[in-house]
Amino acid sequence: MKIHLVMLGKTRRPEIRSLLDDYLARVGRFADVQLTELREDSAASLRKLALNSSATIVLLDDAGKPQTSAQFARWLGEARDNGAREIVFLCGGAEGFPETLSRRATQKLSLSSLTFSHELARAMLAEQLYRAFALLAGHPYPK
Repeated sequence: MKIHLVMLGKTRRPEIRSLLDDYLARVGRFADVQLTELREDSAASLRKLALNSSATIVLLDDAGKPQTSAQFARWLGEARDNGAREIVFLCGGAEGFPETLSRRATQKLSLSSLTFSHELARAMLAEQLYRAFALLAGHPYPK
């Protein structure tokens, strides 16, 4: 299974970048993981983004479906077990994702009812992905 994180804008704060990279390396033990950071002010970078038509596309959105970590892990495990080859998570900037791309999402996910900076939300998504895979593998991390 491939996990593809598409993020609008760069993760500029070094401490958050370090956290993001650490959790993505951990996720890499369970799945092929790819990170794509797109320039926020470039329509050309959005046009160049090629998403697999068979991929499950999840938009991070404050109006999305809230889930507990256990529910998210269960969903991820079911997707994996049902043969999902790729899951793409779209994580926008402060203004979200452009409508043309967000319309392609098959579902919307809320990380919290609280508001976080988009950079922090990226690290939180990576941590939740690692937590989900660790739960599925019976790893002691989630405790």
